[in-house]
Amino acid sequence: MYYLNAHTWYSLRYGTFSVEKLCALAQSHKVKHLAVTDINNTSACLNFLNIASQYGIKPLVGIDFRNGARQQYVGIAKNNEGFRKLNEHLSLHLHLKKTFKPEAPALPDCFIIYPFDKVVANKKTFFLANEFIGISAESLRKLKFSSYLNYKDKLVLLQTVTFRNKRDYNAHRLLRAIDNNTLLSKLPISEQGSFSDQMMPPEVIAEAFEDYPHILENTKKLISNCEVDFRFGKTQNRNLLVAGETAEADILRLKKLCEEKLEKRYPHAEKKVFERIDKELNAIIKLGFVSYFLINYDIVTYARFKKFPFIGRGSGANSIIAYILGITNVDPIELDLYFERFINESRSSPPDFDIDFSWKDRNDVTAHIFSTYKNTALMGTYVTFKRRAVARELGKVFGLPKENIDRLSAGFFHLDQLDKMEKLVLRYSALIEGFPNYLSVHSGGILILNDSVYNYAATFLPPKGFETIQIDMNIAEEVGIHKFDILAQRGLSKITDAIEIIKENQPDAYIEPIENIAVFKEDPQINDLLKTGDCMGVFYVESPAMRGLLTKLQTDNYLNLVAASSIIRPGISSGGMKEEYIKRHRNPERRKQGHPVMLKIMDDTYGIMVYQEDVMKVAHKFAGLSFEDADVLRRGMSGKKTSKGQMELIQAKFRSNCRAKGYSEEIISEVWEQISSFAGYAFPKGHSASYAIESYQSLYLKKYFPLEFMVAALNNGGGFYNVETYIQEIRKCGGSVHAPCINKSDHPTSIYGKDIYLGLGYIKELETQTVKQILENRQFFREFTSFDDFIDRVNISIEQLSILLKINAFRFTGLDKHHLLWKAHFKLNASKTSTRQERLFNTPHKDFELPEFEFSDLIEAFDQMELLGFPLCSHFKLLRHAIEDGIKAKDLSNYVGREIIIYGDLITAKKTGTSTGKYMYFGTFFDSEANVFDTVQFSAVAEKYPLRSKGIYKCYGKVNNELDYISIKIHKLVRQETLGDPRLLNSLR
Repeated sequence: MYYLNAHTWYSLRYGTFSVEKLCALAQSHKVKHLAVTDINNTSACLNFLNIASQYGIKPLVGIDFRNGARQQYVGIAKNNEGFRKLNEHLSLHLHLKKTFKPEAPALPDCFIIYPFDKVVANKKTFFLANEFIGISAESLRKLKFSSYLNYKDKLVLLQTVTFRNKRDYNAHRLLRAIDNNTLLSKLPISEQGSFSDQMMPPEVIAEAFEDYPHILENTKKLISNCEVDFRFGKTQNRNLLVAGETAEADILRLKKLCEEKLEKRYPHAEKKVFERIDKELNAIIKLGFVSYFLINYDIVTYARFKKFPFIGRGSGANSIIAYILGITNVDPIELDLYFERFINESRSSPPDFDIDFSWKDRNDVTAHIFSTYKNTALMGTYVTFKRRAVARELGKVFGLPKENIDRLSAGFFHLDQLDKMEKLVLRYSALIEGFPNYLSVHSGGILILNDSVYNYAATFLPPKGFETIQIDMNIAEEVGIHKFDILAQRGLSKITDAIEIIKENQPDAYIEPIENIAVFKEDPQINDLLKTGDCMGVFYVESPAMRGLLTKLQTDNYLNLVAASSIIRPGISSGGMKEEYIKRHRNPERRKQGHPVMLKIMDDTYGIMVYQEDVMKVAHKFAGLSFEDADVLRRGMSGKKTSKGQMELIQAKFRSNCRAKGYSEEIISEVWEQISSFAGYAFPKGHSASYAIESYQSLYLKKYFPLEFMVAALNNGGGFYNVETYIQEIRKCGGSVHAPCINKSDHPTSIYGKDIYLGLGYIKELETQTVKQILENRQFFREFTSFDDFIDRVNISIEQLSILLKINAFRFTGLDKHHLLWKAHFKLNASKTSTRQERLFNTPHKDFELPEFEFSDLIEAFDQMELLGFPLCSHFKLLRHAIEDGIKAKDLSNYVGREIIIYGDLITAKKTGTSTGKYMYFGTFFDSEANVFDTVQFSAVAEKYPLRSKGIYKCYGKVNNELDYISIKIHKLVRQETLGDPRLLNSLR
């Protein structure tokens, strides 16, 4: 039997099951020929072509072209060229957001099938050789009474498959209601598929078309002319030609670059360096990754030319070639990194370079790649439906009250208290959870191909304007396409922005070149920041958990920081190995408790597996596996794909080799279990080392230019904490933070000496055009000399001016903002239509006698909270009742083991599940002197006193000292009452 129009769930918000389930359905109906034709989408096609043979199916691929839910025609690819043309046709319309015309353009190498109802409606009478009329079992009744019955050679079977059963159909209608943002009861019929769009048993189709054998014969003939073939698992984009017209030219280019740049990295290169270079070059050339290195080299060369900061990380940091070329800054010889972790013959998946750029620069780098390489696209990714979000959407579709929807979405309910409709929401939420919701852009993947992108899938055009392919990284890997990872982060732009701010604020200051990592590593003052956990604002090491870990480890060097970056990961932490590592690090005697074999293999980490490479170390040195087999083991243990049966063979070899070495079965099993529990969670050592380098760069700036560094942090979105936290850090470093000012503020935050002015961009509801006008006027002319001068020079509405006055942006005038607000209303006619036309002459200003206005710091604070989101005064000044005596964070070390009371302003809280199914809280607070302290609440206390909202708490607890890390075990919390908003109180009088 033949089905030429089958949908998967990649017919977004329409289809209801996966490619695998479609194939299983076809197999159960003994269907041997099946076409996947999703609606305006080819995401499923490659996966379908890859797996169809496993179900005994001859696969066909195409597209169901629709305007919304209205079907226009179905395109089926005759061959690979036809598949490309279908993808091009779809992509053009998706890019331009054009609707599809009722008739398809000329698409050679494709079959076009018009649904019968559409043919009748359009009165189509002329058909090209590759065009057909699709007849379903349902439309067959109409055909009997139609003149199209005479088009015998043009009639084919077009039975749409979208559902398996009533439940799928119900889910489909719910998806359509979500897509149309309407109640289910108001969903138009035209926006739904027909319940009959199901796969029918062969005998039912045979009986229905008994009198029309030519229709089935035509369909069979069409199918026999279709063959799309992909070489899955092959290398689709290796050996791209970069340096010349031959692969040999690329090889010579790579070798020459290594020779030219060797001395910079290794001024006195030893024999092991040259041996490592030869080993890597041989593997790179043999496996076809020469162009991969050359393209990444081109990318970072462009970045250096543009003075863009970047960091090469991931397993690519294990390569000495990458280090010599400057793609990474991690020396694999220094850190004993295995190249086989990155590239080896047993690794089926492509190697992985992750290159981080500043979030400000990535688009420029991406544009360079698109302009340099012909067949390029961003990698797509699918955002799936999450259960809570689905529950909210379905609650709206069913018309439930908001409070019911909130309860269902949050999960705060008892099943026996729900009504029938609410239970239905939960039932279908569970069904729809995991469905693809919409196509998005992969966080960093870029495809550079040997041939057209459209050979693989269609593309769409996200807001930033780069073509993005309709397949994700999993499908790309199956096909054998390796991606280039161009990622964005804010830590790098903090560094470059800080340097620029230092040059402006302290023009005579000496700034150590930021690439001088060796200098930073040896600086005791920088290392002291690590040792004490004083890392607020510093990339990757500022979180409470990381600060605590650095303090416990007494981290004072680069290698220790590299280890800390990995042992913070969940696999090591949850297995108890983090605590054991800390104890062995702090107590050399304890290291003797480690297994002698493991201590010998991993002496630098005290016999504890810390990095992904440690799995390979143990497999190689303990079990005698080759590095290639060891990497297969690491990947398999990490849950990544390996060849069928490969892991079983590796395990057998592991055990066999160990027995041959004379190890007992107990030791063999113990080591195997350690590998199994660890491998899936740790970082590659090179990845941790790359992060540590960036941390040292930030630490240098924080130590010697703290104010400029923190301003840069604010201007790049902060980091782990909120804006207020970084403002407190600025004050701790000796800076004074001021509200936005008309004359001092820019759009971002500005610094003048030790005075920091928040940017105009922080002011809520202040329009971008207003900010632009103020800054341009000030830049081209001069600072504003008075309030009247501002009104003369800036064309502004009374609403926008009121916002600036409310935040006290005109305080340079020395006049009270309430006084100025009255003047503004007198001087500007709020009802008058605003004009952008410049005045030829300024009219004289009248002044007005106004009464004295009451000024209050409390009103100022609430105005700031309204317009900035936070007050610039301490939250402790907003308490209704003064705090009683309590100790301060700086004195906690004097109270270890004792019960104390301390008042804290909550910065952040982390809720963590426990092995018993309950939860606990880890809190971080400011005390009244703006010093930080940390707390922990175990499950019984956490349940009674949850940390769900910001505010000031009276904390009762016991002070603990765990390896120099001070924290408070909380017994009780009392949230302190704050003063009310005086503006509201005044309005009620």
